[in-house]
Amino acid sequence: MRTSIAVIGAGHAGIEAALASARLGVDTVLFTMSLDSLANMPCNPSIGGTAKGHLVYEIDALGGEMGYAADRVTLQSRTLNAGKGAAVQSKRVQADRKKYHQIMKETVEQTPNLRLVQAEIVSIQTIPAENSTQKICSVTTKLGEVWECDAAVIATGTYLSGEVFVGNVNYPSGPDHALPSVGLSDSLRSIGVKLVRFKTGTPVRVQKSSIDFSKLECQPGEEPIHPYSVRTPSGSFDRKEQTPCHIVYTNAETHRVILQNIKRSALYSGKIHGTGPRYCPSIEDKLVRFADKERHQLFVEPMGENTGEMYLQGFSTSLPVDVQREMLHTLPGFEHAEIMRYAYAIEYDCADPTQMDATLEFKKVKGLYGAGQFNGTSGYEEAAAQGLIAGINAACRILGKEPVILSRTESYIGTLIDDLVTKGTNEPYRMMTSRSEYRLLLRQDNADARLTPIGYKIGLIPQDRYDRFLAKQAALSAEKERLESTHLSPDVANPFLESCGETGLKSGASLADLLRRPAVSYAELAKIDPNRPKLPFDSCMTIEYDVKYAGYVARQLAEVQRQRRLEEKKLPDGLNYKEIKGLRIEAAQKLDAIRPRTVGQASRISGVNPADISVLLIYLGIH
Repeated sequence: MRTSIAVIGAGHAGIEAALASARLGVDTVLFTMSLDSLANMPCNPSIGGTAKGHLVYEIDALGGEMGYAADRVTLQSRTLNAGKGAAVQSKRVQADRKKYHQIMKETVEQTPNLRLVQAEIVSIQTIPAENSTQKICSVTTKLGEVWECDAAVIATGTYLSGEVFVGNVNYPSGPDHALPSVGLSDSLRSIGVKLVRFKTGTPVRVQKSSIDFSKLECQPGEEPIHPYSVRTPSGSFDRKEQTPCHIVYTNAETHRVILQNIKRSALYSGKIHGTGPRYCPSIEDKLVRFADKERHQLFVEPMGENTGEMYLQGFSTSLPVDVQREMLHTLPGFEHAEIMRYAYAIEYDCADPTQMDATLEFKKVKGLYGAGQFNGTSGYEEAAAQGLIAGINAACRILGKEPVILSRTESYIGTLIDDLVTKGTNEPYRMMTSRSEYRLLLRQDNADARLTPIGYKIGLIPQDRYDRFLAKQAALSAEKERLESTHLSPDVANPFLESCGETGLKSGASLADLLRRPAVSYAELAKIDPNRPKLPFDSCMTIEYDVKYAGYVARQLAEVQRQRRLEEKKLPDGLNYKEIKGLRIEAAQKLDAIRPRTVGQASRISGVNPADISVLLIYLGIH
């Protein structure tokens, strides 16, 4: 059998990788352990969240699929951090997990150049290439079928040598008790890929009819719902009733039950050796790490429209099943709750991402790419973002085009990948707004302005969509110019400002000047601005943020220019860092291991300080 690109794993990373390469015209095969687990959500039934929502908007802006699919299965939508600044506000939706699977499977099946095959890939074959590297040539299934290929994307999620833990019980398993991927880990090691062991986990699923919701705090969705994707038709959410979520809190009795049995947890009994996610710990880990907290917030979330399964976010555990029942029944409203699926922890193999470059291609195995949890990340959104870039770059390799590398200055996706390949990670990596030094520039509302031109250049954004994008940008520019050039007298402006709690003017000011006042919003400004054009909600938000934060944005743009100069200074592929005089031994070792593409990337490597960069710049100036 023969294909140009083999994508191994049909989770969120694998789907985006396969769709991207196929849509770019490259023959692609997407392999999955089971057709029934494609696009599965084995953990929380949601898309988005803090910084994760940014990633979904960016995926859509580049031509990816996640945001469009999420819009079609939204049960509830909320904006997290709505009371904070625009830079950290993030959209999160509750999703119908079964419908998400069905929609993504249908999309994959109907995409030209893409074949979907249920098969376990157990080995990867390579041939020698230039400069002591290898080149992928084929992959082999468990049934012995050999598929020749020119490139492959590994997106195995938590399946790779997966092992489930519940109390003192442990056994080989993938997520949701699916079959694990066995054999591929050894094959990867044999071609020189360094693997590490990480861990994650899930909470119980509870029968909805057994919960007393009168004792829970209701959490309704926000109105109106604004979509992730520009492809979602206007009015799609009209007349759609949102499904409420609920909040409950642990209490002293919950904590007593957990702490009394903590040694029976697989996490504390010594059975689990993999490193778990710092920002999404198990409930027993929370009690140990935050011993001073009297209670912990839990979210009761629906798994779908046509199921009674409820997800108890924040209650992840690897305690035995009898303890899981006892601690669940201590929660208000859950006194008689029935468990439908027990919680578990899962260990799995993943790659050290510093073995890859910014294209997500392995440096020593040409044509082999990694994406998603295989690269040491956690979360559906981080996975999909990497899958999109890996699929694009695998296709670019086949087509003989320049690879696509997103920078930290233009996207969260670029920040995510740069962190992974430059700094590595010793725990499951989660995207957060605090990881970006340019977060005021990288808002949700302007993801299309930042990345749609790139998606169009790649070939994933069709002409009609790009024309609509250009029209939107022209309208934004015209409106911001109108706000700057339209002036009001104190007689007109002051009554409005006083109604907003702002001090009045002594002389005239532009509408933009008024909008920069903290208490003045673009929507409120309409009261004294009868000539404004009618614009969509997302455009109004962009205008408000661009005008309000213009001064801060200008400072960040100046820093972007400074950083860009370092990014433009390329480092020779064969540079021998150990021969550069004045470069510290640690810095030389780190630079030699990571092999950064640019001086900018070199400056972000742990163990490389500004003095080392100065030595490097001087050396490059001489040679």
